Amino acid sequence: MFDPKQPYRCSPRVALRPEPFGALVYDFTTRRLSFLKTEQLARVVATLAEHADVDSTLDTVAVAPSERAAYLHALAGLADAGTIQPREP
Repeated sequence: MFDPKQPYRCSPRVALRPEPFGALVYDFTTRRLSFLKTEQLARVVATLAEHADVDSTLDTVAVAPSERAAYLHALAGLADAGTIQPREP
């Protein structure tokens, strides 16, 4: 279960390729290609491992309070898909 108070990282089985719209996400295990539809979401995913938890990542990337629920929903979906995963603190 996704918990924004916990530390996460991009899965090592996933590659992010920055694009003008956000990023392409390729999962080498499932061979699935997906998209991060905004540059800001791509920055959040790419920098998760640099922060203590998801909430501090959202703060650092300056996600507006009005957009936080949408970002948390998107990140929960990425966690369910295995694109991001919990890491040790």
